[in-house]
Amino acid sequence: MPQDLKQYDQAFLGHPKPLKGLFFTELWERFSYYGIRPLLILYMAAMVANGGLGLDRPSASAIVGLFAGSMYLMTVFGGWLADQWLGQEKSVWYGSMIIALGHLSIALTAVFDQFFFYFGLVLIVIGSGLFKTCISVIVGTLYQAQDSRRDAGFSLFYMGINLGSLAAPLITGLLIKDFGWHIGFGIGGFGMLLSLVIFRLITVPQLTTFNHLQGNDATWNKPVYRNKNAPKAALCFLGITAVMIALVSLGIIQINPFALVKYLTAFICIGIVAYFAYLLLFAQLNSLEKKKIGVCFILLLAAALFWSAFEQKPTAFNLFAQDFTDRNIFGYEVPAVWFQSINPILIVIFAPMTAWLWVKLAKSNRDPSYISKFCIALLLAAAGFILMMLASMQVLHSGSNVSPLWLIGTLLLLTLGELCLSPIGLSTMTKLAPTILRGQVMGLWFTASALGNLMASLVGGQVSADEIQHLPELFLRCVIALMIGAIILWLLRKPIHKLLNQAETADSTQTQAKNPIPAQADTL
Repeated sequence: MPQDLKQYDQAFLGHPKPLKGLFFTELWERFSYYGIRPLLILYMAAMVANGGLGLDRPSASAIVGLFAGSMYLMTVFGGWLADQWLGQEKSVWYGSMIIALGHLSIALTAVFDQFFFYFGLVLIVIGSGLFKTCISVIVGTLYQAQDSRRDAGFSLFYMGINLGSLAAPLITGLLIKDFGWHIGFGIGGFGMLLSLVIFRLITVPQLTTFNHLQGNDATWNKPVYRNKNAPKAALCFLGITAVMIALVSLGIIQINPFALVKYLTAFICIGIVAYFAYLLLFAQLNSLEKKKIGVCFILLLAAALFWSAFEQKPTAFNLFAQDFTDRNIFGYEVPAVWFQSINPILIVIFAPMTAWLWVKLAKSNRDPSYISKFCIALLLAAAGFILMMLASMQVLHSGSNVSPLWLIGTLLLLTLGELCLSPIGLSTMTKLAPTILRGQVMGLWFTASALGNLMASLVGGQVSADEIQHLPELFLRCVIALMIGAIILWLLRKPIHKLLNQAETADSTQTQAKNPIPAQADTL
């Protein structure tokens, strides 16, 4: 390896220098998203006299789930457009601009009517569909398939995500208290503009230099192959979206958010199965690529189950913090949305530790397999919901609010589970996805988050003072589902591990044919 490339390859905490630009691009994009997300259910459920929309909690929770779920679902289409037409760079760039316009639209609700609020959510969904898939794919291109730094690199990237999500609720929580809801919404647009500037002026030049030093053709700024029908598909989608917005805003179509969540959840489940079947049967993949796609499908189902528990933070946990948690600290009432910053604080603390741990274990060939990490994540989430069940039982029996330590303990367990699943899942998808399908497979990975958000919203709306007697049973169901998922995944670990070993052996053989470097495999 040339000396200049070696220095550039290890310039950011032992990782390729472009990871730094991607780190800060994602940080400010996540600041924009997490700046508004915890406000949504509180704003929509607040009385009109208090500046809110006055919606009932199940409807407000369902809309939050639809917003987040649709955003992740859009990553499938966004990934397809990147692969077939735009390329990764343009997708991130255009997605950033659309997200910024969405934040501006939401801020305009203070002056105009509710239409701009919902229209802003739609714009953020569309923009995020382009942005999220592609920036993760670009991170994956920084590493060779057998590079032992890959998981650690995604963990560092994940820490950038959580730095943004840490600061956002703290700032918006203060702003809405002193200046109202819409200033809190507007600050997210500022974060998105910073993300735009960083990507164009810092990230893109770093990626260009890195590829030049490697002597490789850049793969992040052009599509895998150009599909002449892709622009037509994008235009058709935008046209249908515009017609639907018009029909709903004119009152011609009435939408029940809670029912729509149920239908959309069923539709996504059927769609995921059908799309994976299409990839296996008609995408002209070889036998090795089909095995990789099969592993991706199993991991996606496990991730969806985990996210259905984890994504109750902006709904069920947010409402629990507001209604049943003692938030008075030294005479100051902590804003309920501040609890949303606990998870990213813990990520910032523990992400470097886990990144170091994975690298250390990999060097000694003792790194747990992806399946083991996923099982640990599900078990940790189950333990977190046991704490929530006990906390709700205490509220029910004592009739008073409980210590914030219950929520903090739950969020700690969920965070540790997240670190075992999310960055590892991102790394695995970029590693297993066939090159020609990498954007689409990454988009499918994000459908797990879509399902999780939708299912979590069905639980979140049931957290209220009127329904406290049902909370212990509600959280117990979550525990049972997570435990069953962990057991099934553990029973499947051997055949899955065999498939992974076959994939890694084939990749290693191809890599060594070009540049013989010893490869390390995961172990159970």
